[in-house]
Amino acid sequence: MAEKHLIVLDLDGTVLKDDKTISHRTKKVILKAKEQGHKVMIATGRPFRSSEMYYRELQLDTPIVNFNGAFIHHPLDKKWGVYHSPLDMKVAKDIVDALDSFHFHNIIAEVIDDVFLHYHDEKLLDVFGIGKPNITTGDLRKFLKHSPTSMLIHTDEENIKKIRAHLSEVHAEVINHRSWAAPWYVIEIVKYGLNKAIGVKKVADYFQIPKERIIAFGDEDNDLEMLEFAGIGIAMENAVDELKNIANDVTLSNEDDGVAIYLNDLLNLKAI
Repeated sequence: MAEKHLIVLDLDGTVLKDDKTISHRTKKVILKAKEQGHKVMIATGRPFRSSEMYYRELQLDTPIVNFNGAFIHHPLDKKWGVYHSPLDMKVAKDIVDALDSFHFHNIIAEVIDDVFLHYHDEKLLDVFGIGKPNITTGDLRKFLKHSPTSMLIHTDEENIKKIRAHLSEVHAEVINHRSWAAPWYVIEIVKYGLNKAIGVKKVADYFQIPKERIIAFGDEDNDLEMLEFAGIGIAMENAVDELKNIANDVTLSNEDDGVAIYLNDLLNLKAI
């Protein structure tokens, strides 16, 4: 039997099409890879509650990396352990204080599967309501009682740079922040030093799969460390340039089954 690989899938913009579904072709290839003994896992910025349906759809049996590495667990094996690395409470409240002097729409704090919104916002309630979390609305300085797994600042494109510059200046030692592009201009904050690669390494060590047999797919700047860490880091055609520059290879876009086509060829799966 061929040596087993660890296949790491980002969700949005990678294994998911733009309509947030997994194509029939992609599913077929992933199931074939699993049949042949390869391990398949998800590493996403999403919380578990909004990635669980894909975990089940792909019939996975591996740990999952959520919140870009701030929460790592094995949905089917309680004994595997839970790795939760939230932001410091004081830092979270300092960030809310500082934002008073910037223009922003909202701040969202997530404590694993509880969601806290600084301001009431119907549109955000739709987005964050996936998976039916407990949602609390109100000033985070009053309502947030536990250290958040991650915080999101929803603002306009022109304010992203200013707010990120402030975060870097004041909190560089304690947080990591990234930004998402259209249609949501969002700055995402997690504890300093966290990224998807940390979770992937834990899982690879657990399955005793060496780095050179890790195949990781991604499209955004939160996939950088993971693609650099993987022996085979693959950027999607629709990926940001920064990621394509460090990737070992580029595959077709998420709309064109890039993950399926690349894996089918690389592992000689003959699934499509």
